[in-house]
Amino acid sequence: MVRFKNRYITVEITSPLIPENKPLALKSKIFHDTVLDKIQQLHGDFGIAAVRTGFLTKYCNENTRIAILRSRHGPHKFVTSSLPFITKIGKLDVSLRTLHIGATLKHTFKYILKHQRNYLDSMWSKLKTDEERKNLEAAVMDFTKTDVSINIENIA
Repeated sequence: MVRFKNRYITVEITSPLIPENKPLALKSKIFHDTVLDKIQQLHGDFGIAAVRTGFLTKYCNENTRIAILRSRHGPHKFVTSSLPFITKIGKLDVSLRTLHIGATLKHTFKYILKHQRNYLDSMWSKLKTDEERKNLEAAVMDFTKTDVSINIENIA
């Protein structure tokens, strides 16, 4: 039995057209397909064949604009080299910034927790009521924004 090493790539999605306090209308399936299309375009059949096995979008939060991609160790270099070249996701103009590459999901979530806490502190002063603050905190600290259907589809 062989153990497969994975890499978890944390990506920040920024859009110049949508203000930072508004959530992006971004589905993880569209983001997943866009990344695969860009890998196909840049690295060809070899790149897409290497990446496709074990490639998943684990987490996508529209409020903090953070996504986690899982890829196997080795082909993760195809993924990371393709991310800066993605300028459109669906009809949305975006730019992607790689925040963190981790070996375990636990450490990746620790990094995201720290990053989102900083984001929450910066947005806290812009909100007026306690209700808005509680809603933002619930949305930012929600780690359940994974699209289960795409993950089951790619495992089977």
